[in-house]
Amino acid sequence: MNEHFLLSTVTRIASLEGKQLEIAHLPRDRWQRGDYVVGEVLEMPGLKTVELTNGRMAEVAESDRVIGALGKRMATLEAVGDWQDIGEDGRFQLLTPGGLMGRLTSCSPFLPNPISLAYRGHVWRGNKPLRMDHCIRSPACDGWNFPVVLIVGTSMSAGKTTVGKVIIRQLKRAGLKVIGAKLTGAARYRDVLGFGDAGADWIYDFVDMGLPSTVCPPDLFRKRLNGLLASMTNLPADVLVAEAGASPLEPYNGTVAVEALEKHVCCTILCASDPYAVIGVASAFGCQPDIVAGGAANTTAGIALVKKLCGIEALNLLESRSLVRLNRILSSCLNIDISH
Repeated sequence: MNEHFLLSTVTRIASLEGKQLEIAHLPRDRWQRGDYVVGEVLEMPGLKTVELTNGRMAEVAESDRVIGALGKRMATLEAVGDWQDIGEDGRFQLLTPGGLMGRLTSCSPFLPNPISLAYRGHVWRGNKPLRMDHCIRSPACDGWNFPVVLIVGTSMSAGKTTVGKVIIRQLKRAGLKVIGAKLTGAARYRDVLGFGDAGADWIYDFVDMGLPSTVCPPDLFRKRLNGLLASMTNLPADVLVAEAGASPLEPYNGTVAVEALEKHVCCTILCASDPYAVIGVASAFGCQPDIVAGGAANTTAGIALVKKLCGIEALNLLESRSLVRLNRILSSCLNIDISH
């Protein structure tokens, strides 16, 4: 009888759908980052859903079996956990609904407790445990030359993805071919799918690099990011809208991402949680953003304070009256007329 598994977002690069899967135990000392593992649901004290490969949220029940990937999360506002902290008892948590798996070590009191699971084996393919690293292809080219609209933030939940969708809509309305990419963070498909919903012609994220999260050695992240960017080389795109999740001082390799894109960045948008955070992040990245957006620009008082503190223009991009100014800035930075 075929056993039923819920395939989480991180498995979307592994072509597991509709396959007869081989599941076998692997000694704890042989586990590695990115291993595809089976977890049996033990408890659902708060969160009760898993994000599937198509982005749909599926409700789980006790004893359901979920396939995800071992990884690490260090979210300042939500949860912290690491696959390396999983003990011999094989108990761990779903650190994100997208299938990032590890032992929870710290959690915000405002976040519902994640799903708890028990290890039930590794996914095997070709007589070896299957890992995300095995599911990526080396690009045929090693160069790319798109202008980049870069979105960075002062922290998670600063409004980066929302702003990215606004920008993509404006670029598409001007008739441009757009790549939307989320380059750093922890596994969720929701954000980059939102870029597609906004009109991006192609979407990518770090899962396409074989990473369950970008909390990993900088050299590894740099190599994978360069490969991802090289894979875009032959796309007939006009612009890349790239989100570098979290802030540069968090361990998600945001600084590495910014450095990799630096020569191609035409416009930088900083999403800030509050006006005072703008100063710190602008200094840490060593750049002067073209626009400040996000929570710091929610009101005219915030916009005025950003201007007073930093001398940078802030826009509430959720207000339609701000879009005329946004389009003028984008037109100037990209040297393309997108006004309409």
